Amino acid sequence: MKPYYQDEAVTIYHGDCRDILPSIGKVDLVLTDPPYGIGGVWKGGFSEKHGWGKAAKTAALRNEWDAKPASQELIDWVVSLAPDVVIWGGNYFNLPSSRGWLVWNKPERNFTLAEAELAWTNRDAVIRVFDCHRSDSDREHPTQKPISLMRWCLGFYPNAGVILDPFMGSGTTIRAALDLSRKAIGIEIEERYCEIAANRCRQMVLL
Repeated sequence: MKPYYQDEAVTIYHGDCRDILPSIGKVDLVLTDPPYGIGGVWKGGFSEKHGWGKAAKTAALRNEWDAKPASQELIDWVVSLAPDVVIWGGNYFNLPSSRGWLVWNKPERNFTLAEAELAWTNRDAVIRVFDCHRSDSDREHPTQKPISLMRWCLGFYPNAGVILDPFMGSGTTIRAALDLSRKAIGIEIEERYCEIAANRCRQMVLL
């Protein structure tokens, strides 16, 4: 399948990951953030005091995107794709027991959105916690993770040369990998996010 975007380090595919994954070769790490299927239970979070007023404008899009979770069959497939796997929102899926959970602690308190998020990993390691604001100021996807969070995740896998994100969104995992001089493959079903991710990859490396 022809990539939507490709350079020396990054390959981006536009399409359903279920159609594209069979053609993907070996990777070292899957780092991804699939839909959790909790769009119907989102409430509030619209606080200018906490810098989250933008959520009011993107609520409908966020709820539509997160209306249905990735299927268990697809999650199981994703887990099989690499020796190391990190799945944000892993607590919403039926995954094996793990000692190596990653926790994103959001320091803003006392409003209706979650104060932390969890990532399942297959690491045989202790739980680690990262303190980080809720989103980057230039967020372009309704559930976009901060790029510093994804760089932190990659720090646990210094030998992972090729990273795959089959639910790429606006490309935060891909951009983080590029910043750390890794190769990355992203798959995204929405073309507008493919273009955003490609533009992020065209920017000068920050680190």
